[in-house]
Amino acid sequence: MNEQHIASAYDRDLDAIQAMIIKMGGLVEAAIIDGTKSLETRDVELAEKVRAGDKVIDDLEERINEEAARTIALRAPVSKDLRIILSVLKLAASLERVGDYAKNIAKRTSVLAEMRPITGSDATLRRMGREVQMMLKDTLDAFIHRDAKLAEDVLMRDQDVDQMYNALFREFLTHMMEDPRNITACMHLHFIAKNVERMGDLVTNMAEQVVYLTTGSMPEENRPKGDRTSYISSSKPE
Repeated sequence: MNEQHIASAYDRDLDAIQAMIIKMGGLVEAAIIDGTKSLETRDVELAEKVRAGDKVIDDLEERINEEAARTIALRAPVSKDLRIILSVLKLAASLERVGDYAKNIAKRTSVLAEMRPITGSDATLRRMGREVQMMLKDTLDAFIHRDAKLAEDVLMRDQDVDQMYNALFREFLTHMMEDPRNITACMHLHFIAKNVERMGDLVTNMAEQVVYLTTGSMPEENRPKGDRTSYISSSKPE
């Protein structure tokens, strides 16, 4: 009976840690949506909300780390249970970084609000953000349901985010070459686009971790690399 009580308490500990990850993931999803929306609408108030909300995300990561350390110390987990805790720690670290990138987007919104818009870029950035947010949602769902197939699907979708980033990079180059007054705004927008692209990379890392948690092995490195900006020439197209 005592052993059953201990096992039950252990299960509750694991469930509580995983519930915190899901809560943290939901906050990060909202930060991505609100951060890119604030950019498109030049809503400085919404951007400030994203910046303030990052503290809650950071605090949750700290709580997850503390609870995971406490569980390891008290329960000495092995095998599958240890894999759950280690995976949760990695997921929390990635979520915290995605939240930081969303905060950085919000920071630049107040600067860009004072500049003339670059046609089409804000809507494309919001679409990029929406795709990353959906990738994150599916990764969290895959984590909850231990669905390796869904996690593997997320890995392949990162290429779409990379392609949008490459297209935006070319557009920014064109705008800057056509009118030097666009340079400052395009530089800020490029940093934002790069932040969203890095969010996609972090979410794919999370999806890989879910595959590992579910199957016991990391996925094969066979997904295409989509960021081609290092090969793009600065020559103005004919």
